[in-house]
Amino acid sequence: MLRTLAGATAALMLSTVALAAEPSGKLVLYTSQPNADAQQTVDAFVALYPDVEVEWFREGTTKVMAKLRAEFEAGAPQPDVLLIADMVTMEGLKAEGRLMPYTGADVSAYDPSLMDADGQYFSTKLITTGIMYNTNAPMVPTSYKDLLQPEMKDMLAMPSPLTSGAATIHMAAITADPALGWAYYEGLAAQGSNPQGGNGGTYKAIAGGEKLYGFMVDFLPIRGKAEGAPVAFVFPEEGVSAVTEPVAILSTARNPDAARAFVDFLVSVEGQELAADMGYLPAHPGVTPPAGFPPLDEIRLLDFDPARALAEDEANKMHFVEIFGG
Repeated sequence: MLRTLAGATAALMLSTVALAAEPSGKLVLYTSQPNADAQQTVDAFVALYPDVEVEWFREGTTKVMAKLRAEFEAGAPQPDVLLIADMVTMEGLKAEGRLMPYTGADVSAYDPSLMDADGQYFSTKLITTGIMYNTNAPMVPTSYKDLLQPEMKDMLAMPSPLTSGAATIHMAAITADPALGWAYYEGLAAQGSNPQGGNGGTYKAIAGGEKLYGFMVDFLPIRGKAEGAPVAFVFPEEGVSAVTEPVAILSTARNPDAARAFVDFLVSVEGQELAADMGYLPAHPGVTPPAGFPPLDEIRLLDFDPARALAEDEANKMHFVEIFGG
């Protein structure tokens, strides 16, 4: 009788655990994904967890953070989970104690440099910055230093780190590289480059032939080339920087179970295949990249320390203004 009762109790406990493991209720997501990508992400997640209702807000990372900062000030942060552009922003939130650790996420397949060592944020894709060129240009660059050759003068376009988060990450990675450093940006200024705006404007300038070379996020020229535009993308021999679109759970999350399930989905093979289907380079090395991308193991990433980039962000931007003007 005691054994039977104990067995029934154990079964009930297992049943209760199983039920508790299935998330439900409202999950609030703040994201900087493009609208179509955000909708696809939410739809795929809800298909797996139909008892979760996802309410989401989408804007660029700067505007998402402005909204969230206002909510922090009011003592009423709304999101359970954030899916935004870069690790530097997440590093700032971590330093403020705004993120909830999730050490149970299975990231064993990933490059450890892409994940926070304390389990507070997780990279979900790689949007790299390298070199874009117009295919009518006289030379195909293979190195960042190629852009400093005399024949490249006045042919360069690039987004500004004062506007673009990807350009900010790229500047931090390049200037921290001993072989490039700030001397490289000084060389770009001497070449007549005038970084301004975001990646979209740079893409148009190079695709239209107004300029012939420049820094660019990978997917715009790779997609453009597939659609017949006279453009191509180079992964330079020194390596590329990457915006990794990390996901994190807020320490104030009202539905942490659903938030953890959302993280699990994004870093799962299925979630990474979704990123590839959207046309992005997946961060998971076992997932095939979309057409036009090399295998992940053939892409070299520049060394990048998000904590250092956060600490030096203001000084880096001031130095940039000193070199190029405001």
